[in-house]
Amino acid sequence: MSGLPLEIAYPGLAFRPRTRGWWARLLGAPAECIHLEQETDWMALLAPDVVYLCGKPHWPRATQRPEVSLCRNCFLAVVRPELESFSGRVVAFEPDGEVCSQYFFLERDDFAAAGLQHDVRKAIEQRLAERAEGCAICSRSGRWLWLSRREVGSLDEAALIAAAPGRWLCAGHGAAALCASLTELPEANLLYVNVPYGAAGAYVWI
Repeated sequence: MSGLPLEIAYPGLAFRPRTRGWWARLLGAPAECIHLEQETDWMALLAPDVVYLCGKPHWPRATQRPEVSLCRNCFLAVVRPELESFSGRVVAFEPDGEVCSQYFFLERDDFAAAGLQHDVRKAIEQRLAERAEGCAICSRSGRWLWLSRREVGSLDEAALIAAAPGRWLCAGHGAAALCASLTELPEANLLYVNVPYGAAGAYVWI
C-alpha cells in the first residue's frame, strides 16, 4: 500500500496552506479545501479508501488517498464521478440529515466485521441478490436500490429493509440521489465518508 500526495489524489482541488504544513501532519489533521476558510456551514471528512472493520481501519485498495476535509462543491467534484463509475451493485439508505454523522460504504463480505446485525446483513444481502429493474428515471439498467427514509427509517428495521419497494436507479441517478441527500442539507459536519469498493455492498449511516 502506498500513499498519494494531495496533488495526485485530488487534481484540481486547492487546499489551505496551513493545513498542509508539518504541524498539521504531526497532529494527523487532514488537509482542508481552500473554501473552508469562508464556508463553514457544510463540510465532510472524505476518507475515500478506508473502511473500518472491528474498529480498525482497513484499506481495500492498493493505493491510499489521504483523508481530506471538503466543502460541498469540492465534495461533489470528487465523490460523484467515483459513484457514477462504480460498476457494482449498491443498496443505499437515505440518511437522516438531522443526526447523520457518518455515511459509508461496506462491501458485502465486510458486513459482519463492520458490526451489522445478523438479520440486517441477511436483509441487505437478499436485496443485493434481487433481479434488478430498469432505472426509474432513464432507460439504463438499475444498479442501485435506493431506500428512502420514509420506507426504512433506520438500520434496525430488518423487516422493512427486506420488504421496502425502494427505487432501482442506474449508477448515474443513484450517484445523484446519494449526493443530493448529503449536499442539500443546509448544515452538516460529516465525520467519515468513503467511496464504493468490491463488487457489491451498501451505503449505511450512523
